[in-house]
Amino acid sequence: MWDKKWTPTLLLTLCMLGAPKAWAAMPLKILGFEDMSCRAWVKSKDDAEQRQQYVAWIRGVLSGHNYANPGQQVSAISSATVEQFVNRFCAEKPLGQFSDAAFRLSDQFSGRNSPITK
Repeated sequence: MWDKKWTPTLLLTLCMLGAPKAWAAMPLKILGFEDMSCRAWVKSKDDAEQRQQYVAWIRGVLSGHNYANPGQQVSAISSATVEQFVNRFCAEKPLGQFSDAAFRLSDQFSGRNSPITK
């Protein structure tokens, strides 16, 4: 028979053991623009205001990375560097998402050098 005082602790422990797998299966919810495609990024080249918004969003992602990972900070990075990185990423992966470029940027500039796993 179970000791009633241990039941909550046991349930919590069992839930925590399964939690990492459950979290890994959850889709990443990106709060961004309606169109996050590399196609949209390339198209924004001649629209300075749109490009500025995209770059600001990516810099926000990098700040969020720093908040979540105090031991692996992305150091100061210019908007021009962000733009060059995403240009290169989208040239290599024209069917990709520039949001993925932001995540790879955080990998490279935080010293982690391994992709974020979803």
